[in-house]
Amino acid sequence: MHLPVPSHPLLPFALTTAPTPSTAAPELSAVDLACRRGERRLFSGLQLSLPARRMLWLRGDNGRGKTSLLRLLAGLATPDHGDVLLAGEPVRKAALRGLRPLYIGHANALKDDLSATEALQFIARLHGRAAGTAQVHGALDRLGVASRRDAAVRTLSQGQRRRVALARLALETEAMPWILDEPYDALDVAGIAALDGLLGAHLARGGSIILTSHQALSHLAGEAGEVRLTAQGIAAPVAADPAPAPTPAAATGAAA
Repeated sequence: MHLPVPSHPLLPFALTTAPTPSTAAPELSAVDLACRRGERRLFSGLQLSLPARRMLWLRGDNGRGKTSLLRLLAGLATPDHGDVLLAGEPVRKAALRGLRPLYIGHANALKDDLSATEALQFIARLHGRAAGTAQVHGALDRLGVASRRDAAVRTLSQGQRRRVALARLALETEAMPWILDEPYDALDVAGIAALDGLLGAHLARGGSIILTSHQALSHLAGEAGEVRLTAQGIAAPVAADPAPAPTPAAATGAAA
């Protein structure tokens, strides 16, 4: 039975099924977190909370530790101090009972010798997501690269590779935290619109998102709360930037 709900501002279509409390993403939080790179401490005393149906845009100067923070939140690295909690327990312990944030890094992590279809299937299965050929083709179509699904990854442009990597999001149906490092990098206007649709659908089903972007996210105005990683390492509210040019440009910045 489908229950009508209001359309989400980020979606180009109206939703037909409302998320329920039981499907909302578990809260992801950082408690008194500190991170060190070599002898240099990147940040300390960091407090951060990402509840269900919330999107955060993590900002900060190059080298401040944004990528390092995202990897900590995903459970891929160990903090110098403090804890990362998912549903109230350490993120790595939560993973033992099947609760895992979805992480897509700045690198696309695609095998050059595989086709786009094979590469996406490999990544999905590596992360425990069974994905048949039809599902994978549908995900690639959602990102606008269906015509390149049989092409070797090494023959794809940077934008096409990014779309294939992001097509993993189109395979997801669970409301879990998404942790995305520069997801808009190398995308053109059509790719940006496709990604926006996936982010909106995820929020509407009860998911949560934290992402970085060197590109202005004016097209997500009102949807993405902003926090900044400062020189003191504290996540603090960010005042709205002046409105940028109407046409978003493809991002080319490197990961922090």
